[in-house]
Amino acid sequence: MAGDAVLRRTHPRLPPGRGGRGTPRPALDKDTRHALLETFPGRAVLVDQIARLLEQQPPEEAELEEFGRLVRLLVEVVAPGPQALFAADTEAEGVPQSALGMFAGSSAAVCEEFARALAGLEASGARQGFRLPNPWDGAHELLRQATYYAMKRRAGTVGERGLGRVVGQLAKAAPGVRVHLVGHSFGARLVSFALRGLPEGVRTVKSVTLLQGAFSHYAFAARLPHDTRAGGVLQGQQNRVDGPVVCCHSRHDSALGTMYPLASRMAGDSRSVAGLDIGRALGAEWGAMGHGGIRAVPGTRAYTLAEALRAKLPVSGCVNVDAAAVVRRGGPPAGAHSDILHEELARLVLAAGRIR
Repeated sequence: MAGDAVLRRTHPRLPPGRGGRGTPRPALDKDTRHALLETFPGRAVLVDQIARLLEQQPPEEAELEEFGRLVRLLVEVVAPGPQALFAADTEAEGVPQSALGMFAGSSAAVCEEFARALAGLEASGARQGFRLPNPWDGAHELLRQATYYAMKRRAGTVGERGLGRVVGQLAKAAPGVRVHLVGHSFGARLVSFALRGLPEGVRTVKSVTLLQGAFSHYAFAARLPHDTRAGGVLQGQQNRVDGPVVCCHSRHDSALGTMYPLASRMAGDSRSVAGLDIGRALGAEWGAMGHGGIRAVPGTRAYTLAEALRAKLPVSGCVNVDAAAVVRRGGPPAGAHSDILHEELARLVLAAGRIR
């Protein structure tokens, strides 16, 4: 998906040995601009203005506010499109979800908060020295997270209104067909939302494997531990699979372990984030399933990757597989989020589908 390319490219890594508040990160390169233009057609002027600010990094707070305004215009939903109906992962987020809380307050404060989180991630690396947070580093992250939420909306829309209906048509045309859905990051959200789009009675999907899924670990929950009046927007959808829903997760996925919950906290809170407690933001309420697995779904089984490959996986329900043994390489800010090209994960997909 183009959105994955945008997320990978809109936050270049700081080369080892560089640091200090006055050392800028690289501006958006040619490939990043192309990915943004491909993902958000007709927004070339906005992309140029965003790139210019990232390159110049003016010191005035007003320029960070202007940057936030431009990013908001880039990713906003064009009415009366359906995407807002597919943006939330839990009912507590509000459905439809048309606006991000991170844009409701001060963009400068949001950039500062992201910059502090990024500085912490870089300082934790063995080769990274101390560096003062630069709010324009946070501006890079604001752009990255805003494009993430745009892709999040689209993944839900395409999954339910596109893939789900196509699988239903396939089942009607070929009743004996067996479908196995596999998705990484946004793709994991897309294939999960496809379950909501299946016609009633269709049991063609025989397994779902989610690799570093970039959506809430409560998406399948009937009740949220912190709000028992609400549940996940995919609650019960695992029962539409004639087989298991296998969720691979890794503690080495920094994109989902640190930046995802921080951004989710900001996106869902319309108050100013100037005094946001990062420790609270990283709590269970805002976690992603690709970091800690599916949560609050009774009967969910848990395995290490080695155990899952030795054992016979359950034939139904949710299954968490700790894949940290192989999903472990990558530097800040994403960590091991894209470290999924491993034979063991391919074997797990086959095991989930009872394919020998």
